[in-house]
Amino acid sequence: MTQENRDEALNERAQRLLRVLVQSYIRDGQPVGSRVLSRESGLVLSSATVRNVMADLEELGFVTSPHTSAGRVPTDKAYRFFVDSLLRAQLSTDDASVEEIRRHLDVPAESGKSLAAAASQLLSSITHLAGVVTLPMAQVSVLTQIEFLPLSENRVLVVLVLDDREVQNRIVQLRRRYTAEELRGATSFLNEHFSGMSLTQMRQELVRQLNETREVLNQVMLDAIEVTQGCIDDSAGKDDIDYVIAGETNLLDVTEISRVDKLKRLFEAFNEKRDLLHLIDQSLRAQGVQIFIGQGSGYQILDDYSLVISPYSSDKGVIGVVGVIGPTRMAYERVIPIVELTAKVLGSALNSRR
Repeated sequence: MTQENRDEALNERAQRLLRVLVQSYIRDGQPVGSRVLSRESGLVLSSATVRNVMADLEELGFVTSPHTSAGRVPTDKAYRFFVDSLLRAQLSTDDASVEEIRRHLDVPAESGKSLAAAASQLLSSITHLAGVVTLPMAQVSVLTQIEFLPLSENRVLVVLVLDDREVQNRIVQLRRRYTAEELRGATSFLNEHFSGMSLTQMRQELVRQLNETREVLNQVMLDAIEVTQGCIDDSAGKDDIDYVIAGETNLLDVTEISRVDKLKRLFEAFNEKRDLLHLIDQSLRAQGVQIFIGQGSGYQILDDYSLVISPYSSDKGVIGVVGVIGPTRMAYERVIPIVELTAKVLGSALNSRR
């Protein structure tokens, strides 16, 4: 059922009561009774009328009654309704959080990795949840310079300078030993013909030359392709997405997900990265903030959690995502704009260093 159809199933009174119920449960973490709903909604309703509305919402799958409590708690469906309502509104971030985000990210940094780590730690600190930020994807970085240095046992150290500022090192195992003179020739050839290309473009061109024009390539060109191929494949692979995560222990303080077995499985998922990378990949290809709530993520390990993720961009397009992982009972009204602002500031910080 679409969001519009879900909303049409609720009249204005039911929607208002549901929003109040979600807000109250997020704030207090306790089942919400009819008296609280009547008082905080501002509606002039009897307790019996509120209970009838709650019964209808329960039948529609928006709320549930835990144990024998007279109060209700929201389901994933209720959180989804609440979040979609928020996304149609204009959310704002408090001035203190804006200042903190800009102060921590709009400073000189050695690399995109250090900025990503700073952003992850910052998200964790502000939201008191787990912050996750992907490293800027290498395939959109532009090669400034490349250099080869001989090592022992047919190995070569490849030094890549990207975007005039970021240095990456790779050790490549080759089929034979290359002399210093051969490596200097390969270095000169690559810097002359490939400087200014992205690593993906460089890889594609090397493969094309090797496959299509091998017979006319001179030895210097063949040497350059040989020593570069493995390094560029590692740096520019489409699936080479990595992320940094901070504040996992904040989740220990959240009552409803404090069971050790659940947290252990979640921390294992953080280490394995597989499930999170699937969601990150979806967010890289989507527009704007993406919110995965409970079972809506499609991964059982995340059934008790929500992820708020927003892409960040350079002048070449989307190069990563920033996000927060926490319980489904998270303060969405605060977390969503913080994640969006962090993505914007991080993208600007990276652009200013290009």
